[in-house]
Amino acid sequence: MKTLNLTQEWDKIFPKSEKVNHEKVTFTNRYGITLAADLYTPKNASGKLAAIAVSGPYGAVKEQSSGIYAQTLAERGFITLAFDPSFTGESGGEVREVSSPDINTEDYSAAIDYLVSRPDVDEERIGIVGICGLGGVSIAAAAQDTRIKATVSSTMGSFDDFSHEERIAARKVINAQRTRVARGEQLPRIITVPNPCPADAPDFIRDYHDFYCTPRGFHPRSVNSGLGWQATGIYSYNSFSLFDYAEEIESAVLLVHGEKAYSRYASEKVMKLLKGDNKELLIIPGASHCDLYDGGKDKVIPFDKIEAFFNENLK
Repeated sequence: MKTLNLTQEWDKIFPKSEKVNHEKVTFTNRYGITLAADLYTPKNASGKLAAIAVSGPYGAVKEQSSGIYAQTLAERGFITLAFDPSFTGESGGEVREVSSPDINTEDYSAAIDYLVSRPDVDEERIGIVGICGLGGVSIAAAAQDTRIKATVSSTMGSFDDFSHEERIAARKVINAQRTRVARGEQLPRIITVPNPCPADAPDFIRDYHDFYCTPRGFHPRSVNSGLGWQATGIYSYNSFSLFDYAEEIESAVLLVHGEKAYSRYASEKVMKLLKGDNKELLIIPGASHCDLYDGGKDKVIPFDKIEAFFNENLK
């Protein structure tokens, strides 16, 4: 396992809870990449507890939204693990700021590997949470890893919503970039959330900017807060569907989305693919995509519902 240089100070966008214990931990996925995570455990807990692995949003770090979900669920009695996906944040992997649907799906299973190795975790009571793009990845993980007994996908982002023509055009652009890199050219990072926000930016970009580029959600290790992706950073997602085996998920799934989120269609699409009476789509009235990152001003993340879902399906 590669030794990571982990920040020990509390550098998260949310205050530390006095109801839980917190520690930095590491674990390795099957590709040999060492992942960094925050482990939250309820204070004064005893015996084996249900556990939940959390990641996302896409381009974010565990000090942002996934940490909020993890700490809050730990306050409610679960052992939780918020981790940075491979190649981002404090996790290992070279080069930096790239992603892979295969490796990011594997990251969830590696998190499960870590949890089942702990004496305080009940291996039959493990769930996952995926936020935004990792919400889509969590569906692939739930289809692949039968140790996952319950999945919450919050404000899911989809990578396969482009038309035939758009995908072909994107492939031409990104492969031209690969050629330039292969010839030794240093390409600038792809900034997904422009700062300052252009006056004519669409509402969803304003929504992202209000989270990632303001004190509300900014974090210096976050791709979306300014680091940017490598020019070919999301290459593999252009020919990979996260939802091909969604209908084969036998475990429970809760999809949560905002009524006004531009990405709402993704959860609605996946809901149509899922089979069984243990699947549910919950739409939050008036909520935007990023409102489910931290709750927004109205604190709309349905933690009571999420807690009840996990209690019902991790028993």
